[in-house]
Amino acid sequence: MRTRPSRAVSILVTSVIVTGLLIPAVAAQPSGDEQAPGSGPAAPAVVDLADLPAEPPVQPSPPATRELFGADCATTVEGSQVTAHCHNAYPETDLVSLHVECDRWWDVDGDGAAVAVGPAGRAELTGRCWKEVRAAWVSHRRP
Repeated sequence: MRTRPSRAVSILVTSVIVTGLLIPAVAAQPSGDEQAPGSGPAAPAVVDLADLPAEPPVQPSPPATRELFGADCATTVEGSQVTAHCHNAYPETDLVSLHVECDRWWDVDGDGAAVAVGPAGRAELTGRCWKEVRAAWVSHRRP
């Protein structure tokens, strides 16, 4: 377990740091009546130590670990035919759908119906275009 410095030590360290930051600014100011060329009268730097926090802010808690979900799917394209083989290795049912985007503008893209793949289950999804396939992918969702 780490020890925590007291509030007095934190305030002391903070004041030393602020003083260290202000000294170069004071040393750079011209002395007496002389002013730096092109500069008007400037207000002195004032730091209100009451505005500085004595302790660092509380860090947000890390996000919860992600739940493992989703069947693994391998998609193959042979000519105008698309086949996806899915295997669910997780204990929750996954609804998978095959989506096929055809290359020709007149060829209708296909969105397959959702198929439930239970725990340790397998499914084969198929789709096709009339001509070339531009892209194919499988979407996953919870039932």
